[in-house]
Amino acid sequence: VQVVESGGGLVQPGGSLRLSCAASGILFSIANMGWYRQAPGKERELVVGITRSGSTNYADSVKGRFTISRDNAKNTVYLQMNSLKVEDTAIYYCKVGGIYWGQGIQVTVSS
Repeated sequence: VQVVESGGGLVQPGGSLRLSCAASGILFSIANMGWYRQAPGKERELVVGITRSGSTNYADSVKGRFTISRDNAKNTVYLQMNSLKVEDTAIYYCKVGGIYWGQGIQVTVSS
């Protein structure tokens, strides 16, 4: 199974980014997916999860700002991040099927 994140980078506070996570080697349509993040000196935390049926679970800190979506035809899950804050700065990881991790991608929010 291969999991590859893309779309990270540097953005100013209040800006937006969209992360993508492409998975291969797994029956994507039935897999639960999740975005996690780890800031320097902190533990990895769940940002949002989405089940195969489309149910979502957002961390309180990102509710109303982040949106997860999935395209089963493209084996890809997305994380649209709006109104970004400095405290959103972290390495973002995609988790597929509850066990497979991507390599992580840096998101930096700074002026």
